[in-house]
Amino acid sequence: MASRSPVQWRRAPVAAVLTGLVLAGLVAASAGGRGSLEFIGLIVLISDLAGAVYSWLAARTSPSGLAPWRLVAAGRATSAVSIICLACGGLGRSTPWWDAGAVARMLMFVLLAAGVLTSITRRFSGRARAALLAELLTVLAAGFMAIWCFVIAPVLSQSSPETPGIVTIGWPLGDVLLLAAVTAVVLSGAVTRFAAPVTVLATSLALYLVADLIWIANSNDGKPFTQDLRVLSALTLASLLMTVAPIVTTTRARAPYSARTSRPPAWATHLPMAAMLAGCLLLAIATVRQDKPLPWGGLIFGLTVMTCAAAWRQLIFVRQSRDQLTTDTLTGLANRAGLDEALDRTAKRASPVTLLLIDLDGFKAVNDAYGHAAGDTFLTHVGQQLRSAVRSVDVCARIGGDEFAVLLADTGHINDAIAAAQRILAIAAEHPVQVDDDLVAVRASVGIATAEPGSDPKTLLRHADTAMYHSKRAGSHSYAYYEPSMIDHRADDAVLAEDLQHALQRNELHVLYQPQIDLTTGRPIAAEALIRWQHPTRGLVPPIRFIPVAERSGIITDIGLWVLEQALTHLAALPQPAGSGRLPHISVNLSPRQLREPTIVHDILTVLDRTGADPSRLVLEVTESALVDETGAISALRPLREHGIQIAIDDFGTGYSSLQYLTRLPVDILKIDRSFVAELNNTPEGSAVAEAVIRLSQVLHLTTVAEGIETEQQATELRALGCNTGQGYLYATPLTSTDHAAFFTAPPVAQNTVGR
Repeated sequence: MASRSPVQWRRAPVAAVLTGLVLAGLVAASAGGRGSLEFIGLIVLISDLAGAVYSWLAARTSPSGLAPWRLVAAGRATSAVSIICLACGGLGRSTPWWDAGAVARMLMFVLLAAGVLTSITRRFSGRARAALLAELLTVLAAGFMAIWCFVIAPVLSQSSPETPGIVTIGWPLGDVLLLAAVTAVVLSGAVTRFAAPVTVLATSLALYLVADLIWIANSNDGKPFTQDLRVLSALTLASLLMTVAPIVTTTRARAPYSARTSRPPAWATHLPMAAMLAGCLLLAIATVRQDKPLPWGGLIFGLTVMTCAAAWRQLIFVRQSRDQLTTDTLTGLANRAGLDEALDRTAKRASPVTLLLIDLDGFKAVNDAYGHAAGDTFLTHVGQQLRSAVRSVDVCARIGGDEFAVLLADTGHINDAIAAAQRILAIAAEHPVQVDDDLVAVRASVGIATAEPGSDPKTLLRHADTAMYHSKRAGSHSYAYYEPSMIDHRADDAVLAEDLQHALQRNELHVLYQPQIDLTTGRPIAAEALIRWQHPTRGLVPPIRFIPVAERSGIITDIGLWVLEQALTHLAALPQPAGSGRLPHISVNLSPRQLREPTIVHDILTVLDRTGADPSRLVLEVTESALVDETGAISALRPLREHGIQIAIDDFGTGYSSLQYLTRLPVDILKIDRSFVAELNNTPEGSAVAEAVIRLSQVLHLTTVAEGIETEQQATELRALGCNTGQGYLYATPLTSTDHAAFFTAPPVAQNTVGR
């Protein structure tokens, strides 16, 4: 916790002392007795003097300059002078004292209003300031009409020439100035931050205004010292609040008028329209009271209708303006400001909430390939599908170029949040975007965060953003649920991506080969090429760490082609396995980012030509999630397969499996994920998924390859289920090119110890 300076500690108790003094005075006055009114007057005098001193000190820390608080200080000082003069005039019936006090109090109104208005108007410029002044003038005019109708006009209509004066005319006009000051604070949006000193000051002015109007309504002789304790109490409390505002400012060592951080409340935007209607009502009241319906009745009726119509139009305009501030013009969804408002509403309701942050994968490539107009079409389509994937009470927003958000109302359970994310990803996958003559798949990464009632919206956003980033790291078209153990690696990933740009030139990357074994004979028949990165300072960086970084940065394309060339070169140098008439083949992983490259087919065929490799001995492995793009991925794989290259689905069963997709995909091999192999335990339950994949492959005339075989029992059970090819640590860890070549010529009985 930040420590306070000794000066701040000395100032802090002043507010408490003054508050106690005022409350004690009010309690004493309410008990009655002689001198009660004089005692309250003394308390107000002390409060005014203290307020003048601390307002002067508060000007030193004001970002609005010295003027605002110095004007307030001058206003408090003139209030103290007014109390002294009016007290002397009231006791001695001296007209000079009375007149001086009246002038001082009138000057107090002017100075206090000027202090607040100066601070508020300095925060606006150009049209914004002109609009604020126009709204203030509207309210000011309505206030003047009310004062004129009920106070000034009756005074002026009296026959006595001595009644009109500063007290009966000037002071009511001063109340109009206070009304303008309070309205300025409300319309500027400062009232939404109640802790701000300007709000405390405005509250005190509003209380003072109400008390003064009550005094005007009950005054018959114009004397300032009324016997109504309720009015005196209100004036005393108002004086106290006016003193507390600068004390709080100097104690906190912060500016008295906080910068506007939010728009005014919705009801505040209707103040000018309400003022216009109030003016028409006052005209109607005056006409009735004067009993002169002709000619003024018809004119006032027409003016009222026009005013109502103008107010109606203004109301529509205000709502349109507010919608423009909170709506994304391209998609029609909420924008960042609209999402912030929805988060604030949720926080005020204290209800559970879930936030999904959605980042489109590969949107930049769409923009670059098809142009910005196509990019806009893509975003509009995503917005429509997103809206259809959630409930009407949920808030969908576009908060960045290709970043969206969904606020799930009254939903705080993890299962509901994950179900919503899965639904969004599924709908996106099922509805590609028509761009020119092409269908472009929609792929996204979703971050999920839930919050309990009363949680900070900024924290919720940060958690969802962290989860979304972890989702992108895990792979395209997936989701991640925020957990406290998650760490934001973005800064480190940026450094890693920079190092990865130079890894090829520095010969830091190398390829290992994991043999694939014929489970019946135990002989090697193929190998999978696996990349490794030996960083000069980080040491061996695991693929799960740098591959996602390479995907996002785009360097995966160059790395992937380099791995392909290394693997094909190694394939050409491999000897034929002992005792086998089959030539070995090599499997190389193809990333989703590579599949989206428009030149991928040409690039792969070029590498084949350069190395002289037989296309039929090459297997390209792709993930299920990459095949969701039925137009991009499949359009690339079909011509590759037509050239004799085999296609394998890696980790089958862990992604977006669909029999409908599988029956029309250009696929030759299904690789059973290691998680299903690990469940094999000679029970029907343990082998259920693996057996289902194997049976499906047999029906579709596909080959199966099991990954992650670590025990003889797993290999035996796979053979019994009908899977004849596998790889795993039971046979060998990933090997260097030299060790892998030696592995091919080793006898089968020794292979289960190689590399272990």
